[in-house]
Amino acid sequence: MVQQLTLADSLALGDLHTYLQRAGRVEDGSVRLIAGNGILAVYTAILYPRGILDESPTVLGLRTFELVDTEDFDIVVPMRSMVERIERAKAQLPDDDESRFVSMTRPPEVNTVTWAGISPPRGGWRALGEADAAALESAARAGIDEVAAAIPTGTGEQLVQRVRSEIWGRGIDGLEYVPTGAAFAAFSLGFLGDDPVRLFETGPWTRLTTRRGHVLVRRKAWTLKA
Repeated sequence: MVQQLTLADSLALGDLHTYLQRAGRVEDGSVRLIAGNGILAVYTAILYPRGILDESPTVLGLRTFELVDTEDFDIVVPMRSMVERIERAKAQLPDDDESRFVSMTRPPEVNTVTWAGISPPRGGWRALGEADAAALESAARAGIDEVAAAIPTGTGEQLVQRVRSEIWGRGIDGLEYVPTGAAFAAFSLGFLGDDPVRLFETGPWTRLTTRRGHVLVRRKAWTLKA
């Protein structure tokens, strides 16, 4: 049986396409789709540990979209397959109607994605204040330049991952429990703008929220508050 998902309008389809294209430039593996109560939550992995010795933080992007479907599901699918289905759906849309429902088939599921087994909580978030979007962008750009300078062409994957883990795992001055990798995610996904970035916390998770989307960071156990 072919499984469908139906977005509320074509504007949401365009936003989803842009979001996944940006995420795919960083990590084009898989995307987690959680549907419930008329909302589709789309999680993408920007950073995550690749082994037990990898100290990289888990940093996820999140955007939500209104659904017409009533079926609930929680699946992980290949990002490229999802993008291809979105592009086919966009090609079939008329140019003069942005309010119509948009349906597409869901890609086949995959079951080997380690980061998708880590579920950020949906409630219980405590407000921590705000961060300056320009400061986060500056931290992201500095980290991107440092990674590029530290990794020559042809460097082995193990060394590449170690360099990235070190740079993106560093803290940001004045922001407790917010690694530079969170700034990188917010910048890479296009979430930073003129509005302040609101900060929230629950358990080992920190959330950065703007009008454009959310970045979720899971801290290592040894960084938890007493």
